[in-house]
Amino acid sequence: MFSFHKSATALLAAATLAGCASLSPDGNLADINTLTAGKTSGVQAPVGRSDSAETREAVNRLLADPLSAESAVRIALLNNPGIHASMATLGISDADRVRAGTLPNPHFSIGRFVEGSKVEIERGIGFNVIGLLTLPWRAKYQSQQHEVAKLQAAQEVVKLAADTRKAWINAVAAQQTASYMKDAKDAAEASGELARRLARVGNWSKLNQAREQAFVADAAAQLARSQNAAYAAREKLIRLMGLWGTQTQFTLSERLPDLPKTVAEMPDIEARALRDRLDVRASMAQASYVADSMGLTRTTGFINALDAKYSRNTTFDNATGDKEIKRGWELELPLPIFDWGGAGNARAQNQYMQSVARVRETAIQARSEARESYHAWRTAHDLALHYRNEVVPLRKFINNELLLRYNGMLASVFELLADTRTSIAAVNASIEAQRDFWLADTDLQTTLTGTSAGMAPLAAGPAAGGSEARGH
Repeated sequence: MFSFHKSATALLAAATLAGCASLSPDGNLADINTLTAGKTSGVQAPVGRSDSAETREAVNRLLADPLSAESAVRIALLNNPGIHASMATLGISDADRVRAGTLPNPHFSIGRFVEGSKVEIERGIGFNVIGLLTLPWRAKYQSQQHEVAKLQAAQEVVKLAADTRKAWINAVAAQQTASYMKDAKDAAEASGELARRLARVGNWSKLNQAREQAFVADAAAQLARSQNAAYAAREKLIRLMGLWGTQTQFTLSERLPDLPKTVAEMPDIEARALRDRLDVRASMAQASYVADSMGLTRTTGFINALDAKYSRNTTFDNATGDKEIKRGWELELPLPIFDWGGAGNARAQNQYMQSVARVRETAIQARSEARESYHAWRTAHDLALHYRNEVVPLRKFINNELLLRYNGMLASVFELLADTRTSIAAVNASIEAQRDFWLADTDLQTTLTGTSAGMAPLAAGPAAGGSEARGH
């Protein structure tokens, strides 16, 4: 009688717990949007869950105007198939959470045995006692794992937003560079045509004509490379936004955003990274959950199964017409003869040590990346300002002065054309410096609030007066 009450109590407690577990009605979208608020490259945008008609309509509305960085991020968060897969994975984790809090099914057995004129019918119903007793912990552990899964999914959302913004920056900068390289090729062709005419009448040497033709060939090659780079950058952006068909015929913004007038000092970047980064929070949560799991592992180290069964046997004697009924219960428990749980406990201990080490590793990486990204951000801003305020104005001044000399017949047309090529190279370097700043800005925001940005070093842009101008 005592065992029956204990079993009933366990069943009631487990049933109460199971009744509290249910699937997230919105597929965890609200939680993901809360975790990523303020972390998706400055865009407050919901995360999509499927390729629905509403999603396609929203994407088409955003593509109707020239594509800005914010619109690109919104489209990616709504339409990227990888994010849809991540949300489906999170749904699997949610289903595992609910299943972990559900009562295990009982086992029913029936048997028929014949001995002479006697027929015995055996019926039994059993359940896993250990499964019932550990159900609250297993439900709690799976809920904890689901919280980690949400943090990991949020990191993927943040990373997609950052990658999309960077792809947009690269695409617009490559488009600008290709446009300026076309101007450089036009200038080179004008210089080459003039050289051919002068050489035809004997006023220009074959050597100088060959140099001008080399400039034309070099400018054509650089234009082809820049156009291919622009095409590749656009295609990467298209992939991140999940576009295909006529959707790929969108128009990009013509230029990058202007540089901010001032940049803020950030003396607490390490503290911000440790406080706000999702990967730090995920590693700390995982370590805490592993520590909680060690208690159950030690408790059930070698007694990891206990089955209880209630049986009712009915025996019919066909010869006499008598019927005999037997009732009873049985327990099935593994004997700890070979496995006393030492290996399981050692495994749990090392899992805990592993999780603690990963917390330290993640924290060290977060601190270092915060410092590195801030330094890169400040350096990129200084370089972009240097090109905007010093190099480009100086090249423009030199070009204007040379134009005055040409009008006064104090400089040749070839000097003017060569200086024009040099000015174009300076503008291209300025575009690249501006691009590098906005890439560094995206990396900084991701590193401080989201996850590891996988930062790349600043690109070494061509010097003002590149290969087009190094001939005279």
